[in-house]
This record gives sequence, structure tokens and C-alpha cells, in this order.
Amino acid sequence: MIDQLKSIGIERGKPFIANENNRPALDAAAREAGAWLEMKYEEAMATGYFDEASRWSMPASPEYLASATSNYTRPDSYPVDDRGLVFSFAFFTLKHVGAGQYYLMSIKDALGQDFDGAKTYRLTVPPKAPVKQYWSATAYDRETHALIREVPRASRSSQNAALQKNADGSVDLWFGPAAPEGKESNWVPTRAGSRFEVLFRFYGPEQALFDKTWKLPDIEEAK
Repeated sequence: MIDQLKSIGIERGKPFIANENNRPALDAAAREAGAWLEMKYEEAMATGYFDEASRWSMPASPEYLASATSNYTRPDSYPVDDRGLVFSFAFFTLKHVGAGQYYLMSIKDALGQDFDGAKTYRLTVPPKAPVKQYWSATAYDRETHALIREVPRASRSSQNAALQKNADGSVDLWFGPAAPEGKESNWVPTRAGSRFEVLFRFYGPEQALFDKTWKLPDIEEAK
């Protein structure tokens, strides 16, 4: 990569100045790279975690996961593109039962539609979540994979003292530009005019998550 960057004038210790000759090519390359990352991102999210129809995915390709868990010692595989994709939108750790954390991501609702920041959605977290510590759900900007700007907060977690629980111990979380009436404590704000994505974190994950006897349902648009 260092030599490739040097070929277009990006070199350590030297100023880089785009000129009239290379600026159009660099602009076009950035747009092409963005489109490629979006395409690969959709592909990576196509494999459901809990079953084939699940909208929750481990945010990485199977080949990347196999290589990462072996510390990249597999002689016939070095998924550099998949690795670049993962680190363009997320950083996460791999499975450690009872310790660390485990992440699942969703970019589409139960019907397979992209999350729209102008709409309201509901996620029902079933009771007895398989965590030794706590869980959290965070909304991110789909375009930048960064936190949504100019909203009062980014997430809700089982540690929030005001979180409302249902009679069976489940929790309804709401995602949308405004909180449903009486649901402010369970609301994760989004922004109209942009798409978003949701990252669900399990801190101190337990075996029920990995053997899938406990399942996180898809996020549904509220009617």
C-alpha cells in the first residue's frame, strides 16, 4: 500500500497537493471505492446470524472470520479486501464465552427494507438476555458508520435505570426521529433524511447466544 500511495504522490514526510491533472481521477476513485464498499457491505450482511431469514448478522464475511480466528495463519487465505471492509465500518472482538463482548448488526427491517431515519421502528429484546454484564443497542449513520449527529443520545442499554420492561421481562426499544408517547426512556433517536443501522452489543456473552437457544428478533417498522 505504501508503494501504491507513493505512485500518486502520497509519501511520508512530503506534502501532498492535488493538482488539475490528478484531482478528477482521485475524486472518481473515491466515489468508486465508496460504491464498492457499500456493495460488499450489503453482501457481508446477507448471512443471517440466527437463521437464514434473520436480519441480524455478524458484520464480517465467513472467510474473514475464519482467518481472524486463526490469527491469519491459514496458508491459502488472506482476505485483505474483506479485512479492509470490516475496518471501514466497525471494530469488534471475536467470540469469548462469558467475557469481552459480541456484536450483531442490522441494516434492514424485518421486511428487508433499509432503515429510514424518518420512520419509527420497534425492537423487542426477549427476557433473560444471555449476558453476564449488560446489553446495548446503538444507532449509527448508515453513510458514515459513525454516530448520528445532532441527536440527544446514541443508544439504550439494560443498564439504563429508567428503562421500561414488559411484564415478561422483555424490553421494547424504539428507533425514530421522535419518541412514541410515554416511551422516552426506551427511545433511540434517528434523523429524518438519512438511513441508519443498529449495532447490538452483548457484554459478557453467554452460551445461549452462540447455540442460538436465545434469539434476537428483527426490528420491525411501527405501524
